[in-house]
This record gives sequence, C-alpha cells and structure tokens, in this order.
Amino acid sequence: MRPHQWVKNVFIFAGLLFSRNLFSTSILIKVSSGFLIFSLAASSIYLLNDIIDIENDREHPKKKNRPLASGQLNVSTAWAAAFLLAVCAVLFAYLTDRLFFFIVVTYILMNIFYTLKLKQLVILDVMCIASGFVLRVLAGTSLAGVVPSDWLILCTITLSLFLGFSKRRHEIIFIGHEAGNHRKVLTQYSLPFLDQMISVATACTVISYALYTVSDETVSRFGTRNLIFTLPFVFYGIYRYLYLIHERKSGGNPTSAFLYDRPLLINCLLWGVVTFGIIYYPLLR
Repeated sequence: MRPHQWVKNVFIFAGLLFSRNLFSTSILIKVSSGFLIFSLAASSIYLLNDIIDIENDREHPKKKNRPLASGQLNVSTAWAAAFLLAVCAVLFAYLTDRLFFFIVVTYILMNIFYTLKLKQLVILDVMCIASGFVLRVLAGTSLAGVVPSDWLILCTITLSLFLGFSKRRHEIIFIGHEAGNHRKVLTQYSLPFLDQMISVATACTVISYALYTVSDETVSRFGTRNLIFTLPFVFYGIYRYLYLIHERKSGGNPTSAFLYDRPLLINCLLWGVVTFGIIYYPLLR
C-alpha cells in the first residue's frame, strides 16, 4: 500500500492553502477526508501495479524486496485488497462530494490504463504521472469549494513533469544496462534526452511560479506583492533536487528525497511557513 507515498497527496491541500480557507474547520475536515480517500485510491493502484509488474520488479535491485516480488505477500490477497480499497475510495468519494467522486474515479481509471499500457509509451508515461498530481489539486479545490487558479494548475503540471523525468533519469542510472528488463520504456530514453526534458521542465516551473507571484490576479487576491519573496525557496528546492540527481545519483523517489534529505525538507518547511505568513497575516491582524 506504500503509506509513505501518501505524502504526494498533500497536493490536495494546495487549494485550501491558497484560497485562505485553512482556518475554516468544516472545509479543513472535508479536505482532510479527501486526503484519506485519495490515499485509499492510490494504495489500490500501488497494489495493482505491483501485481502487474511482479516479474519486472524481481529484476530491480530494490524493488525485488517488495512484498509481492519477494513472495511475502500472496497475489490473490493483493488482488482482493486492491479491489476493496478501490471500492471503498469510490464509495466514500461519492458520499463526500459529486465532483470529487468524478475526480477519484478518473484518477483510478487513468492509473489502471497507465499500469496496463500507458507506462510503456515514451513521454506519455511521464505526462500520465503529471496528470495524477493535477487531479490531486483539482480534488482539493473541489472539496474546498473554490475555482482552481490557472497558475496553480500550470505550476503543478511543470513541477510534476520535472519530477517525472528526473525519476526516469535516476532509474536508468541506478539500474544501468538492465533498465530495459525492469521497465521497457526506459530503452526509449537516453540521458541527454532526459537532461534536456528536465531542463525545459525546470525553466517552466521556475518561470510559472515567478509569474504567479507577481500576477495581477495573485496581488489582487492576497492584497500584497510579498509572495515573490518565496521565490528563493523554490530556486533552492529545484537546485537541491538537481544536485541530488546529478551528484548524489539519487532523486529517483521524490517522496524519499523530500522526507529524508534534510536540506530539502527544511527548505520545504520554510517555504510553507513564509507562504502561510504572507497569505494569512492580513487575516490575523
């Protein structure tokens, strides 16, 4: 079920934070419930993915130790758990909010197609991963009852593409010549190509966020131009992640990088504190 990967679902709280509804107890509870529901949906997909990839995972230096690949977990048990988690996620989503229900169903169906076919298609595999993050953001805004900002969606897309291509680069470096045995699509990627894609995604992420902080829409919504002072944290976060990829030969798992790389974790926390202060200070005065 990979509960440590549930960290990705914090994207659900983006709409809550930037809509200034963080202090609304009812909305906070609703979005938090959405986080748990999305986590159930994600875990059902992780189980399905491990079932389908069980043979390929056995060729991977680390993934061979996963419960299914190592034989610690029975395949029939995994099928039952995946089905039960998916049903629970869909049912709870339907009872929570109709638009949220549609987003959760879309996420599950998209990832089923990804697991069965799309992850074998070069570029589309990474774009599919990016779509999952966008759906998380849309899920959060639907539960918060706000219209998602175009800038929020754009920043999410570019950041998730950056992480996705970085993940593919790390897989090629880490597995080496056996990469194709683990994931066939890796044979269609090369390091120069991935470095170019990462560079494009990096530039788009930074520029999108920078333009967001100074846009008329943002200034009008928050009544301040101070959000631009969060830009150094974004620069450092991107640069630190690139350092992990190129110099530490890590970064293949964004969740682990953000949780266990202390400089990156501290930077994310500082960005959150500063962003919260800038957005919510006028409301606390």
